[in-house]
Amino acid sequence: MDIAAADLPPDRIYKLLVSTVMPRPIALVSTLSANGTVNAAPFSFFNVFSNAPPLLVLGIEGNKRDDGQPHKDTGENIRRSGEFVVNLVSHAMVDPMVVCAIAFPEGESEVTEAGLTTLPSQQIAVPRIAEAPVSFECRTYSIMDLPFDRSIVMGEILHLHIRDEAIDDKLHVDADVLDLVGRMHGAAWYTRTRDRFEAPLIPLADWKARGK
Repeated sequence: MDIAAADLPPDRIYKLLVSTVMPRPIALVSTLSANGTVNAAPFSFFNVFSNAPPLLVLGIEGNKRDDGQPHKDTGENIRRSGEFVVNLVSHAMVDPMVVCAIAFPEGESEVTEAGLTTLPSQQIAVPRIAEAPVSFECRTYSIMDLPFDRSIVMGEILHLHIRDEAIDDKLHVDADVLDLVGRMHGAAWYTRTRDRFEAPLIPLADWKARGK
């Protein structure tokens, strides 16, 4: 089937994108509200895009609550403070992550509602989530505003927290210990990252040698 993106409304494009681009890593983003409340919300329009400088990108939808605010709490907090933490989601964190996706009224902490705990960050005021196997302290690098109050937030990673048992002195990371989950299709489908295979890169010389 051939589909021109311009022929479909945004909600139908969204359905096709999330049903084809998968699995997607999940960022459980913690931020601070103006009154110091810790906010946490999951986003699967997320990935890393550069290592020099180390950058990650979040796609944040507009606020769907009927409270007159154009931006979600996460987006508003990032715009105000310029700081946020991306916490990666392990299989053990799935249930509290789902709680964090609930549209609680402004001022209520998803971290508290989900029974999560926080730890201080090293370089920013926003705390990280203690249960996360990996957390990235970020400073806003740029924000691109999109239609429908959506935005693309690019963050520079200032500090990394990786669970001690998941990394060794040579910076080799054990994916099984991380046990991360990815977002799949539909309203509630996810996958674990433990089903994987190797496909090593082929040096040019080796490829050429095959043809002889």
